Amino acid sequence: MKKTRWIIALLMVLAMAFTLIGCSSTADNTAGGSGDLTREPTGEPEENTKAPAEESAAPTGGTEDAEMSETMQKIKEEGKIVWGTNAAFPPFEMRKGDEVIGVDAEIAAKVAEKLGVELVVEDMDFDGLINALNAKQIDFIGAGFTIKPDREEQVLFTDKYFKAVQKIIVQEGNTDIKGTADLTDKTIGVQSGTTGDFTAEEFTKDVVRFNNGQEAAIDLKNGRLDAVIIDNLPAQMIAEQNPGLVVLEEKAADDEEYAMAVRKGDEDLQKVINEVLNELKTSGGIEEWVEEYSFLQ
Repeated sequence: MKKTRWIIALLMVLAMAFTLIGCSSTADNTAGGSGDLTREPTGEPEENTKAPAEESAAPTGGTEDAEMSETMQKIKEEGKIVWGTNAAFPPFEMRKGDEVIGVDAEIAAKVAEKLGVELVVEDMDFDGLINALNAKQIDFIGAGFTIKPDREEQVLFTDKYFKAVQKIIVQEGNTDIKGTADLTDKTIGVQSGTTGDFTAEEFTKDVVRFNNGQEAAIDLKNGRLDAVIIDNLPAQMIAEQNPGLVVLEEKAADDEEYAMAVRKGDEDLQKVINEVLNELKTSGGIEEWVEEYSFLQ
């Protein structure tokens, strides 16, 4: 009987031992499985997010050249820019020996400098400038060139850089012409194709056209004209250079504004010229040149 009890007790001990071993094994397996399930691969999405940014940062190349106008491409390739003017309009353009000098000459030189190219000057009749521009004989116009609606249909103007007005020149002592009211049916001399030309037509049909204002002044002194209409600064210089001629106080027309002009479609060249003009306006360079060349006889 005792022996039977001992065997039962031994079996119970062994059963409890096996139970404890089994619980320990299950606990280990459960802990290990729980750790593996909570790990997620978070690195790959970050790499994918960066990839498009790296691709978009790659240089495209060639955009600037593709957008450059034909005129600007030619200027860069040939290393020169051609300025068209009429060098008989002091103080903006005039001749000193073989050289063309003046306010517009200084501006044109700054444009060439900004582009890093040589400046070539084409001196021609004023009324041929627009045709020369659109025929690609010149790259831009700078000639005391007034902004006018009819010209805006043919060219692309830059920013304005000078305000002017038309004035009347007569012989000293002339009592017949004191202002615009006295110009009706008079013989008026003008520089061909200028604002003075169009202004004179408002007063008379007898308009005599010259290549420049100085030629008109000579005919005025010789009595072949009653008056000359031209922009105020050239008028003052003509009167100073020709004793016996005077400029009337009354203006012949409303104020006007000068600008450079390029071909339509040459917005990139227009932008460069505008940058130069803005720099000169800020520095006061244009005013200094106007004063300098106005006193240069």
